[in-house]
Amino acid sequence: MARPVCVISGVGPGTGAALSRRFAAGGYQVAMLARTQERLSQLERDIPHTTGFRCDVSDQAAVDTTLAAIKANLGAPEVLIHNAVGGAFGTFLEIEPAVLEQNFQVNTMGLLYLARAVAPDMIAAGKGAIIATGNTSALRGKPRFAGFAPTKAAQRILAESMARTLGPQGVHVAYVVIDAVIALEWTRKMFTDKSDDFFIKPAAIADTTWQVVHQERSGWSFHVEVRPFGEEW
Repeated sequence: MARPVCVISGVGPGTGAALSRRFAAGGYQVAMLARTQERLSQLERDIPHTTGFRCDVSDQAAVDTTLAAIKANLGAPEVLIHNAVGGAFGTFLEIEPAVLEQNFQVNTMGLLYLARAVAPDMIAAGKGAIIATGNTSALRGKPRFAGFAPTKAAQRILAESMARTLGPQGVHVAYVVIDAVIALEWTRKMFTDKSDDFFIKPAAIADTTWQVVHQERSGWSFHVEVRPFGEEW
């Protein structure tokens, strides 16, 4: 039997790769979306049952073309995980307005473009899941997150609106808030004084996302939070 198709955007060496490994190991054919072909090619070699598609999710035409190729080559996606993220640090006086606009295109409009491309097939099938990975910037506007937090808050609200539309039609939409610093090479260099317990592992995020996607439909979640046991919140 053909494997069900899972589309994951923003696939890099951290959370995106971990999500790809988890869903491929769970029986899916994973379509990995990223802007860098070299990275995708390496992950294709490292992770069985994955196919890379170079795509800028802030470009609607690119998303439509890519999803058409995925449907033609792999089949209609049953799962979409929007993990691509645009971020910036600075107060509202420090950031360039164009940075906020670009992050909005990746974080919020990217979710809209991708969801519009996959939702009709999910509705027709009466099943499917759309997940957006977010963080605490979606819930609060700290001073130096002015170029980022507004876009994640908008992303969360868009996902909630989608959930209210698609849920009654059998399609599960959820927002996974990552309240932690993800264990990556560059974040560990930023926090050299922190132990391993300070970070959240990408594989842990992937496991929680897997569980949310496969919740029994009588007990769906929308807002899901993950954080290390020692995180203050």
